Amino acid sequence: MSSVAASETYYEKALPIGKMGIWWFLASEIMVFGGLIGAYILYRMASAGAWAEMAHHVSTTIGAINTVVLLTSSLTMVLAVRAAKLGRRPAIVKWLLATALGGVIFDILHIHEWMGLIDEGVRLFHNPWGSPLFGASFFSLTGLHMTHVTIGVVYLAVVAIGIARGKYNSEDVEVSGLYWHFVDLVWMFIFPLVYLMSAKTA
Repeated sequence: MSSVAASETYYEKALPIGKMGIWWFLASEIMVFGGLIGAYILYRMASAGAWAEMAHHVSTTIGAINTVVLLTSSLTMVLAVRAAKLGRRPAIVKWLLATALGGVIFDILHIHEWMGLIDEGVRLFHNPWGSPLFGASFFSLTGLHMTHVTIGVVYLAVVAIGIARGKYNSEDVEVSGLYWHFVDLVWMFIFPLVYLMSAKTA
């Protein structure tokens, strides 16, 4: 086999450039979110009971609803990828837009929770109940995640429009799916850490 033929065979078997790019991107995002989650844990451990008392003010109900919303959006994303593999363009567009709608609902609920905390006096560098690190870490962690959800909504909408126009293919849908599942996975770490561990038991 010639070197040219061998090279062509290698590139045929190699990971598509789109998937390779998204995996590299997600690897860097894991480090970013890992650092923020680690900081939140350290601050909570250092403040002990005081941090838990401050954290009681976050809405466990909204956090739980948002978890259901994101889990549902993961399912619709799976259906979009399946439709893409089967070549069912209308179904792809439908499920992508349904997934994006889940992201919009998530953002609306999250912003509502933020506004409630802001009304109570919590700011990025101010907290009426104690350490300002609570506001800084909460808004930084959930804000970064909400930004990723918002970017994902736009991304999915663009892919849906591209699919409808015949511009994108199944690989583009799979790549967008990897991004969306990552966003959902990060929330599965944030929800128990920020919300469930802050729920009042009495």
